[in-house]
Amino acid sequence: MINVGQYNTLKVDRLADPGAYLDDGKEGILLPRRFVPKGIKPGDELTVFIYHDSEGRIIATTQKPKGILGDIVLLRCISTTPQGAFLDWGLMKDIFVPRSGQVNRMYPNGDYLVKIFLDEKTGRVAATEKIDFFLSNQDLTVKEMEIVDLTVQRKTDLGYVMIINNRHTGLLHFNEVFRTMEVGDKMKGFVKKINPENNNIDLVIGKPGYERVEDELQKVLRLLKENKGFLPYHDKSDPEIIYEVFGMSKKTFKMTTGALYKQRKIVFTEAGIKLAE
Repeated sequence: MINVGQYNTLKVDRLADPGAYLDDGKEGILLPRRFVPKGIKPGDELTVFIYHDSEGRIIATTQKPKGILGDIVLLRCISTTPQGAFLDWGLMKDIFVPRSGQVNRMYPNGDYLVKIFLDEKTGRVAATEKIDFFLSNQDLTVKEMEIVDLTVQRKTDLGYVMIINNRHTGLLHFNEVFRTMEVGDKMKGFVKKINPENNNIDLVIGKPGYERVEDELQKVLRLLKENKGFLPYHDKSDPEIIYEVFGMSKKTFKMTTGALYKQRKIVFTEAGIKLAE
């Protein structure tokens, strides 16, 4: 079975002037010659992305789109028509957003957060800016302390609304943010708390607890070695400077350096931290 809008692994059925025809149990799906790997022969397997070309034919490509079916991604508008807009998703054919799928009118060179879906009427891959329709916290598939994929959806007075695993939403409070955040940014995080009354989710960037610290230990040691064994930062340093230098919150920095001190790998001084002799 062929999955449009996704990667498929198919066998090469035959080679011809237009390219390679991949076995779909029917007439074959064309992989245009420009995308056919050198030395390929009938019977070989290829992993390709399947979508419709400008003439509505199912076609294969070895190009990698910026998003596949079900993904929520930030894409740039290339052109518009009265019927909708075309966004660059990394393939030769741009992805279409119908006018009904736009929150506000899209304009060329604008960046828009969209959901990639399969249009039931046409059977083609399309995109929509109306993401909330696909998101729900009614039946959660995540639990507290679970590591999740996050996408920035929008900024609010309390923090950033984040899309969780392309399925749910949660809030990343401002006091958990130690970096510049833009709509469409993607990162790893974890579920800090789930409110049992309404399934509202609080989020934190990175990994939970000491698993998170373990990832940072080598980073601090590497930075120390690269700076002659000394860094002028400590528990009284500005949190923004800590994040800029180490890429971690001040809380994580204190946990990490504390763990390294207990392991007798660093020592604290009034001016900062240094490698133990």
